[in-house]
Amino acid sequence: MTEKQNIFLVGPMGAGKSTVGRQLAQQLNMDFFDSDKEIEQRTGADVGWVFDVEGEDGFRNREKKIINELTKKQGIVLATGGGSVKFKETRNYLSVRGIVIYLDITIEKQLTRTQHNKKRPLLQMNEPGQKVLEKLAIEYKPLYEEIADFTIHTDNQSAKLVANQIINLLGNN
Repeated sequence: MTEKQNIFLVGPMGAGKSTVGRQLAQQLNMDFFDSDKEIEQRTGADVGWVFDVEGEDGFRNREKKIINELTKKQGIVLATGGGSVKFKETRNYLSVRGIVIYLDITIEKQLTRTQHNKKRPLLQMNEPGQKVLEKLAIEYKPLYEEIADFTIHTDNQSAKLVANQIINLLGNN
């Protein structure tokens, strides 16, 4: 890879987008961004609070603007929020401006990875976590697949192993 292309990580919560993204950026000597962290820095509040105050649509609109801005940069690794693919416009930004890697994970593994995390607004509802994750998978899995250049299953793999797989995939491109 002589010219560094943007690498965008999509997938459900708990798939490892942020952890893998940081690892990947470090190994490739690229800048790393996390759309949720960008929202928190710009609002001065955590994602859960923004979600509570603005609702999901308000949050997704804010997220869409940030992803539009970030995807215009060159040579970055971007970890997106699990629901960032909800809007067609956001999916277009991602698919046109870089290589999209879909980090896939089973619902069971998602539950294990997210069960103690209180910063997941969609899991703080009154509905059991498994039901929420199943609904989200039905809604978002086809959207991840629609824009993915590559899919990697992250269930039983370390972030370093997943990052190395991505590097190998991109090297053979």
